[in-house]
Amino acid sequence: MALSTAFTKLFGVRHPIALAPMGGSAGGALTAAVSRGGGLGLLGSGNGDPGWLARELPLVAQGTDKPWGIGFQTWAIDTSAVERALEHQPRAVMLSFGDPSAFTERIRQAGAALIIQVTDLDEARQAVDLGADVIVAQGTEGGGHGARHGRSTLPFVPVVADLAAPVPVLAAGGIGDGRGLAAVLALGAAGALIGTRFQATAEALVPPAIATAIVEGHGQDTERNRVLDIARGSRWPARYTARTLGHRYLDQWRGREAELATDAEAQRAYHEDVAQGHVPPLPVWAGEAVDLVTDQPPAADLVETLAAQAEDALNRAGKY
Repeated sequence: MALSTAFTKLFGVRHPIALAPMGGSAGGALTAAVSRGGGLGLLGSGNGDPGWLARELPLVAQGTDKPWGIGFQTWAIDTSAVERALEHQPRAVMLSFGDPSAFTERIRQAGAALIIQVTDLDEARQAVDLGADVIVAQGTEGGGHGARHGRSTLPFVPVVADLAAPVPVLAAGGIGDGRGLAAVLALGAAGALIGTRFQATAEALVPPAIATAIVEGHGQDTERNRVLDIARGSRWPARYTARTLGHRYLDQWRGREAELATDAEAQRAYHEDVAQGHVPPLPVWAGEAVDLVTDQPPAADLVETLAAQAEDALNRAGKY
């Protein structure tokens, strides 16, 4: 059976799968590959760095004629970043982490679909009020940044789906294979936004060591924390923590975030350790479903695999 949902109909894609716009690692090649595979690729532009966008945006246009979009960390951008992206006519713009209201009308005027990611019900209500075309309900199991006091995907998604109806909702957080996609469809979502699984693909913009760590990682080794943002001098707001695999600085400073924030010497030591190769340049962002990541396939093939797994899971569930 074909997994046709309000999301697939809205964008004209074959599968209810979207690439999480992971800052930096969801580059042009990965975005294009997901779209070629029948999902919706979302370029992970993060803070809208002009140089990064100038390099990666053309790769999407050259890599696919299918619908694609771009995602921003709302707290970190200004209008110029959105304007630069809209020049390339993305089919969708996704806003996450922060008040999206300053950008929504410009996105709508450009004819792009507005996707807003939410981490609690207040944000979900705001997204509905702002006229989001798609809402992403993010649970705390996901890798990378999310709400410090968020909710788990399983109970959060159906509540948001009920609140937002008829606006299609994508589920995010801890979805690592087609069974997870099938599960969130059963919860009322119109599809899934998937991140960690796509970091271990041939096209992801991650160093080989990071991809290997994800393939070898285990969910019980992930932890949501602010330590690594503080140590590396990141400006991420305190309300958002990040789920990562284990890290030496996390072990050293866990529970001592306030102390680390005022210890300039410790922060200098972190950057020295990065420069000398003692710790990776970036934390290994990984969700609780990282156990399900066992290989590094081409992303287009992965989209097809996830969709086939979901169809099989739903067929098997229908026999009960």
